[in-house]
Amino acid sequence: MSDAIVVSGMGCISAAGKNVAEFSSSIFQPSLSSCISTTNILKPDENISFLAAQVKDYAANDYFTKKELKLLDRYAQFALISAEQAIKDANLVFDASNQQRSSVVHGTSIGGQETIEHAYAELFEQGKSRTHPFTVPKLLPSSATAHIAMKYGIKGPTFATSSACSSSGHAIAMAVLMLRSHLIDYAIVGGAEACLSKGNFYAWNGLRVLSNDACRPFSKNRSGLVMGEGAASLILERESTAKNRGATLYAKLVGIGMSSDAYNIVQPLAEGAESAMAAAISDAGLNAADIGYINAHGSGTIQNDKTESEAILSVFKDSGIAPLVSSTKGTHGHMLGAGAALESIAAILALRKQTAPATCNFDEKDPLCNINLVVNSKVNANLSHVMSNSFAFGGLNTSLIFQLADRQ
Repeated sequence: MSDAIVVSGMGCISAAGKNVAEFSSSIFQPSLSSCISTTNILKPDENISFLAAQVKDYAANDYFTKKELKLLDRYAQFALISAEQAIKDANLVFDASNQQRSSVVHGTSIGGQETIEHAYAELFEQGKSRTHPFTVPKLLPSSATAHIAMKYGIKGPTFATSSACSSSGHAIAMAVLMLRSHLIDYAIVGGAEACLSKGNFYAWNGLRVLSNDACRPFSKNRSGLVMGEGAASLILERESTAKNRGATLYAKLVGIGMSSDAYNIVQPLAEGAESAMAAAISDAGLNAADIGYINAHGSGTIQNDKTESEAILSVFKDSGIAPLVSSTKGTHGHMLGAGAALESIAAILALRKQTAPATCNFDEKDPLCNINLVVNSKVNANLSHVMSNSFAFGGLNTSLIFQLADRQ
């Protein structure tokens, strides 16, 4: 690819750390279960598990003024924090020279859940006849995107993506397409989620997919997912633009794959996941054998892990190699629409450290998940290309491939 798309800045906030350095320390540590615990946002309820990956010791007042907080749902707060980190990391300044040629594409699965539940409580529990006048602008799934754009004066294509757990994967892919077509020069991409609310827990518990002890991706006795909150953002630009301004090149984003199962709203289909991975490999101009590590979707549910394993085995069956695979969700939880962005950062860190992070909490091999899984401790590896997968309800799939920045 003559002018590759590169990642020049990264930022995140999650249960595994309030910035990329803390997040990196967490996912490469041998024991990571301390990131997940009983949430203190909610009171214990005997009918439901409140195990969650909550951002620890978060005080909104440390980041925002009282006036700002009147307009910011918790998820939008996280989005702004991660975006600011990524922009500073990229040493990028937005001004009249580039604001028209810049874009914000941020994904979320649920959006302003905290605002929605607060409004419902006012109406149906407290008997109020109206909600706060800022309720609608706070709960919108595009609210975080708009606030990032307003803060930095971004005037190019700016929108939110919402495709459940692939939301930020689609955000990244759409920005890549705009950069390749030269519609824009810079993109702030990522996702945010603040889904640790009582109503949301009850809703997910109705699906019977929540774990009440730990997230054990691909393990035989896995009991479900653990919801997480937070946000992650990346700065994308063309390689020539980044080099001209002396930016750090964390990785090249060389392949994007998107697909739809067109099958079932909650049951995944291996063929859909396989199609997304194959499309990303083709888009990158690679062979399956070039992929050394996969940061899997690996939610810890019975069906998802089995289906993803089938897809991986199918894609790589003729490659002569079995790529290393791990899911970092056992560390930071399932951040729904923000997961793809955070896990892209995990994949980039694996590439730069030449180390595959572990799938923590693993205790027994599942013969239905017969992949080359990295379990309980990190593994050093010679990596030139890595893949990050995200698969969502409705069969909405994304797969992204990153390459070492100095590789031609």
